[in-house]
Amino acid sequence: MAALRPQDIRNAIDSGLTDPAVRRQIVAAAALAGWHGGRTANGWWRHGDGGYGWVGPLFWPFAIYDIYDYAIWGDGIGFWDYGYPDIYAAIFAPYGHGDLAAYTEPSPSGRRHRRVPQLQQLCGDDSREIAGLIDQLQQAIQPNNEAQRAALDDLANALISAAQMIRASCPTQTAFTAPDRLAVMQQRIGAMIQAELAVQQPLDKFYDVLDDEQEARLNALAEDRHKISAANGATEAPAQGCGAAQPTALRWPADEIEARLHPNDAQRAALKVLQDANAGAFDILNSACQPKDAITLPTRLDAAEGRLDAMQRAVHLVSAALEGFYATLSDEQKAQFEAIGQKRTA
Repeated sequence: MAALRPQDIRNAIDSGLTDPAVRRQIVAAAALAGWHGGRTANGWWRHGDGGYGWVGPLFWPFAIYDIYDYAIWGDGIGFWDYGYPDIYAAIFAPYGHGDLAAYTEPSPSGRRHRRVPQLQQLCGDDSREIAGLIDQLQQAIQPNNEAQRAALDDLANALISAAQMIRASCPTQTAFTAPDRLAVMQQRIGAMIQAELAVQQPLDKFYDVLDDEQEARLNALAEDRHKISAANGATEAPAQGCGAAQPTALRWPADEIEARLHPNDAQRAALKVLQDANAGAFDILNSACQPKDAITLPTRLDAAEGRLDAMQRAVHLVSAALEGFYATLSDEQKAQFEAIGQKRTA
């Protein structure tokens, strides 16, 4: 996938972002294009579904699609795969400065960065895709009165507005330090929460005006989508870390930090606070797993809001501790800390 060029990615986007498999392919190709100059076929910050939480300086590509895939279709593979590993990848970024800059430069230059896409392609505000979603809903429920048609129109407008909110959080500048990357995460998640709130009332209203037969047709369409995904090799994934131990690849690199930074006692104390904050963030997200009883559109959207809120709290906890730790470091120590993630192998 890393061999895809920007034109290949544009073609994939044009082929339809409503397919989660297409989105994962795009994200994987874009994430790896800038990592070590695209010289590897994998990355340690990869999600269980094959996608990536970070593409260069962008957190959560195509976020609006992951929200509505889960809320409307019950397909949570993309949405619920975000979690603590993305916080870890923000702290120990896998990209070097030049790699990150290539994603936001107006015209990436040099052979190394020719395949790096521009971030605006991955920010996910495409009215054509939203219109396609609404067409699917309309064909499934076949509105039979003015109230249903009005509710569907309101939902369409809300989804377009939500997509625009999330797109506005797409970074135009590169965050080169761990504190700045966590700030990017908080801004992005905050935009997603606001977008979810914008959709909540119209979605509730839309679902309330459906009769039992229309709900059944909507569920049948969702089931058909799941069958197609399963036939393409997709399997439902739990939320990151839920009920599981922290992956070995995400263990705190205490020995490497000690060897690179040679911290003094005050720095070790601040580092311990940061480690504890990360453990707390992992626990917060471990307790906000995908609920099994969220079987309607409104309850799934509520569950998405709960997960986003948990992610925001987890990032805030780590961000505050990281700021305290960074305040104790010299410029050389900060540079050494930033280099830790880039030295990891797939």
